[in-house]
Amino acid sequence: MEPMYIDIHVLQTVPPSNLNRDDTGSPKSAVYGGVRRARVSSQAWKRATRDEFAKRTDRADLGVRTKRSIELVADLLTRQHGLEPAEAVERATATLAAAGISGKAPRPAKNAPKEAAPKVAQTEYLIFLSRRQIERLAALAAASDKAPSRKEVIEALDREHGVEVALFGRMVADNKELSVDASVQVAHALSTHGVDDESDYFTAVDDLTDEQGEETGAGMLGTVEFNSSTLYRYATVNVAGLQANLGSADATARAARAFLLDFVRSMPTGKQNTFANRTVADGLVVMFRRDQPVNLVGAYERAVSTRAGEGRVSESARRLIEQAAAVTAFVSQPERTLVAYAGAAAESLSELGEVVGLDDLADQVERIVLAAVGASEPS
Repeated sequence: MEPMYIDIHVLQTVPPSNLNRDDTGSPKSAVYGGVRRARVSSQAWKRATRDEFAKRTDRADLGVRTKRSIELVADLLTRQHGLEPAEAVERATATLAAAGISGKAPRPAKNAPKEAAPKVAQTEYLIFLSRRQIERLAALAAASDKAPSRKEVIEALDREHGVEVALFGRMVADNKELSVDASVQVAHALSTHGVDDESDYFTAVDDLTDEQGEETGAGMLGTVEFNSSTLYRYATVNVAGLQANLGSADATARAARAFLLDFVRSMPTGKQNTFANRTVADGLVVMFRRDQPVNLVGAYERAVSTRAGEGRVSESARRLIEQAAAVTAFVSQPERTLVAYAGAAAESLSELGEVVGLDDLADQVERIVLAAVGASEPS
């Protein structure tokens, strides 16, 4: 099919929060345009998106990323094919080894009794498998006492990719044949303005000190860092790549719709119980392009600044509109642009395209992708 890219631009304001921590517990940040910005890593938001998939997508269409793939195949051999556990583990190990995927026994847990049963071997790195691929591997392992051929295992792992594998890709270090190119790219979310982290000093009181007549005081104290920001979030879907990974027009259209909804609605869970920072997007712009994907983060290379008491969403929306017009000196206009917003602050985004609600927008994305991919499929 002809190239098609779905560019997803999101403006979202979060209150005091710590969405994504670094190794010291501080909110992640980055310098952009010479100014320190709040940052949420692409990995954190992809994980949050995958968690949203699990709420609304058929489990059979999903996958699992784990070092315990041998154990998963062995479990199916026991439950569905009636093999004894020891034989199931042996066959599962041999099946994955045929494709060059080996495992080793995990380290025993501290203070584990010597007589504890040994754990099933684990691969040295995480492997992303769809549920259907795990079922295929189990069927291959159950079909014969002999290990399946390398070709058979690779064929089983190169078909029926789950939605997540098709979107986010898969890398298998020991066998490049099993790697799957991602059809989605997700940028690190950045605040449109400069930020200064703040610290919350907190104490916890022992409930029983007063009852026992003991000296009152804090039973625990500490600090947690936070910031608040208006974030620019960006992701792009390579529709042709997604179709190549899934092999079906219907599946491709459904996956594009699911990714859009779950990327927009998701929120990383860092310190959510502390800050209850769950918000919805202020504004959403979806552009369909044929030439190349375009990240519009350049709108914020010069940090947004406002007068005291004014919010940043309106100015951030205006900058996004200006950047969308500016990049047309280098790339083509998008074929179509759809817009959704929540509140007057982002209303100016309506200048970019047709305004619809989020669910309607997702439905339109599904129809547009289905028409584009379906037209390219052989009749």
